[in-house]
Parts: sequence; structure tokens; C-alpha cells
Amino acid sequence: MSQCDVAIVGGGHNALTAAAYLARAGLTVTVLEQDDHLGGATISAEAFPGTGARLSRYSYLVSLMPQQIRDDLGLTVELRRRRFASYTPRPDTTTGLLIDTHDQAATAASFAGIGATADHAAFEDLYARTGRLAEALWPTFTEPLMTRSQARKRLGEDAVWQEFIERPLGETIETHLADDVVRGVVLTDGLISTYAHAHQEDLQHNICFLYHVVGGGTGAWDVPVGGMGEIAGALEHAARTAGAHLVTGARVLAISGDGEIRYAHRDQEHRLQARLVLCGASPGVLADLTGTTPPPAEGAQVKVNLLLSRLPRLRNPDVAPEAAFGGTFHINETYQQLESAYRAAAQGRVPDPVPAEIYCHSLADPSILPPDLRASGAQTLTVFALQVPHRLIDQHHHEEQRAELQRGVLRSLSSVLDEPIEDVLLRDGHGDLCVETKTTLDLEEAIGMSGGSIFHGPLSWPFAEDDDPMESPAQRWGVSTDHERILLCGAGSRRGGGVSGLGGYHAAQAALEILGQPTSHATLRP
Repeated sequence: MSQCDVAIVGGGHNALTAAAYLARAGLTVTVLEQDDHLGGATISAEAFPGTGARLSRYSYLVSLMPQQIRDDLGLTVELRRRRFASYTPRPDTTTGLLIDTHDQAATAASFAGIGATADHAAFEDLYARTGRLAEALWPTFTEPLMTRSQARKRLGEDAVWQEFIERPLGETIETHLADDVVRGVVLTDGLISTYAHAHQEDLQHNICFLYHVVGGGTGAWDVPVGGMGEIAGALEHAARTAGAHLVTGARVLAISGDGEIRYAHRDQEHRLQARLVLCGASPGVLADLTGTTPPPAEGAQVKVNLLLSRLPRLRNPDVAPEAAFGGTFHINETYQQLESAYRAAAQGRVPDPVPAEIYCHSLADPSILPPDLRASGAQTLTVFALQVPHRLIDQHHHEEQRAELQRGVLRSLSSVLDEPIEDVLLRDGHGDLCVETKTTLDLEEAIGMSGGSIFHGPLSWPFAEDDDPMESPAQRWGVSTDHERILLCGAGSRRGGGVSGLGGYHAAQAALEILGQPTSHATLRP
């Protein structure tokens, strides 16, 4: 049996973040990753053989990674800001709403162009209030958890707190906005991998919305230059150079409450005894490994990667495709369509049309394409469909369902274009169309996301409830489990979702406190 101070199960970006911090503090750290590469969902890959295009296969944008983590670990990844926030066509028309963060007059004209002039000021005011929410809460993401009362006091605006924290998001949207398209633009940020309706009482969509508007204190979502694999690669380098031992092809079989891990590597079984175990895998996977009951987890999305010969033509002659695809392109995501899609899924049906949104990495960062594709005008698209919960997937009919979902997503996309999307799809080296679809079951089977949830389970507020236990470092940092010597360090921890490194950062801070190591950032910088 080998030994170490800290063993980390899983090799995703959060696990690598924790490994880098802990190894820099002088602890012996072993990371066990079952795949043959590190990075988890934060990877780039040639999804279409023979094309040379390196797509961010799973996760694709960055909003919640604090500058502090990048500075502490010496990460040199460039994050590029997009000029356009979003474009949303009004279904069955030639109009659409383009929100240009660099041109307020153009944005106002676009509101007028869809007949929503009255909503423009209210829309701007609503996001000014979320901006104040972000300014108050974002700095706390690198601190131990506040309580609900402390967070409310820190914001200091009871009306804003009520609008976004206490009342269903649908009430706030309906109170301030009238147009169906404009309302949908706001609601969609509460539905990323979150199956919910606008007035849902558990407020899961409010929590999801909050995480989408607080990142960096601005809520902006940035493109990682070179693709998501650059982030994982930088974190792997930071962990290795700090002295962490990173083992790939290591399939963890069991974890005991006293810190012993049993795993298989190169056809042999091994045992590793650690003072602490950090789990970057989902709480559901951890439950399986510890022999306990898995908590609920359900994603609600389909991800489709595309490689195009060029950007498709739009129905709207007044908006250039480069602008429409330069931010988030909303497809059939009006307020009523999102609500209708929820009801369809509740009845066991795939929504038709499928609400979805698109992001074009290659417009902001052409480096992910080889020179010949760049010169030809080729582009990548990532389509992220909403309101498609894991409960709709039957593993016995998965292949047929994936094909059906892919057809539904492409049909939905084509419905807001001036030409079928298939007309601009490239073919890979095998002659197949460059389209790749990942369902929630694909995510569960390929990268261990329980229920296909990109958040590893139901989201939690970025603060503790007033009566939550806060005695231990793990509780204060939001990484505790039922086992004193096992901490969460992935998306399933509080504040751990998204490509942020926060799950790893919080677990590292708690581990350093538990093991009696210094936590001053000055001692951890390169």
C-alpha cells in the first residue's frame, strides 16, 4: 500500500486546481484519473477525424474562474471577450433582437425593430440590478461561505434580493418585461442544464440564473483561446511542476471513510492510503464508491457540435451572420416556447421545436481551425439544447433517441435560418457530415456526470443557510461530505459548477486548514 497526504479522485480541471494548490503547499498529492488523459469535461478534441479542427467537446465558455486562481497558479490562458451578447430571431418572421454591448444605440434600434421599444429601458435596468448583485457576491466566491443573512446584508438592497433570490424568476420577468422574445432572453440563463418552468417553487432556475450573471463581477462569458483544452493543459502543467503525481488509466474501485482508496491500474489492483481524499467526480459517483445511496442528479440538455463550410444565411437581412453568431444565438427560446417545451418534456415528449442556443468559438478564436479551413471561411458551432431532461432518455433505445434529438435540434436551427443547416455542413475524412451529438446519457457514460448533469446535481446558492452547520473547514468552504476525511472538489460542491476551478480551490483551502498547512496566497504563487 502506498501513502500520500492527499489523494484526488478524478482528473478534471477542478481536481487539477486542487492538486496544484496542495502540492505548492508542500503536501504529497496523487491524482487518479480513469481516462487516458486529464481534463474531464474541459478538453479539446478533433471531433471530426481528418479535419484538424479542435473543438471544445463538452464545456465551452468561461465565466466563473476568478483572476485570483489564474494568478496564484500562474495560468497564462487567454480569455477573449465577445462583443455581442446575443441574437434572438422572432420565430416565423424576418426580425430578431441583437444585443450589442459596444453600441447602445444599435441595441435600442433592435428592440424597436422587433416592436419591443418599451422593454429596452426595463431590460437594461434589470441587468443593472443583476450587476449590483454580482458586485456584491462575486468577491465572496474565493472566501469561506457567507450565510444567507450575511449575503443579504452585503447586497444591501432588499428589493433586488427579493427579485432574484426569494421570488421565482418568472415573477420578476413578467413584472418588468412584456415582449415574448425579450422575456425569453432572460429566462434562458436560468435553464442551462436545469429543467424548470418560470414559476418553479424550488428556485433551481433562480440559482442557475444567478451563477450566469455574477461571474467576474460582470456576468460576461469568455472564449478560451485555443479551446478548453488550454485551460486543462495549463492546470495540468501547474500541478505537475508543483510536484503532484498524476496517474491516468487509474479506475477507482472503492473509497473507505478512513481515506483508503482501492483502484485498478495496468491490470493490477492497488491500494492508496491518504490523510484526506478529495473527490472531483460527482456526488453520485462518490456514493457508488463509498457504498452509500446516490443523491438525485438530472441534466436537461443535448449538446451538438458542428463544423460548417461557412456561416449560414439569416432570414433577417439587417443583421450580419458574424454579428448574430458572435454572441449567443437563441433558437426558439421565446418565453412561451420555453414554457411549452417544459410542458412537453413533463408529458414525456421531446419538445418541438427544441429550444436551443448556439455559440461560435471560431469567430472569436480562429486558432482552433487549421489554416486551410480558416482560409476557406469554415466555422464551428456548438448548439446547446434546453428543456430535454435525462428522464426522457431510455438506455435501451439510446441510439435511436440520439438520432431523433439530433434531427430535432438541426430542424429547430434551420427554422430560424434562410437555408437548411445541412447545406453548409462539412464532411470529415470518412465522408460523414460533421455533426456530433451528446445526450445526457453520453455525458454520464463518457465522463461520469451523474444523470448527465453538468453541475453534478442540483445547484446550491453561493451562501449557506443561517442554520447550516459551519463548524468544520469543509463545511465553511462548502466541500463537506458524510465522511470527515473525504471532501468534494468538483462541480458538486457549493459554488463548484462551471469552468471555474472554484471547487478545487475551495477543497484545497479546506484541506490546508484540516492538515494544518499555511493558506496564505503569497506562499503559493509561482
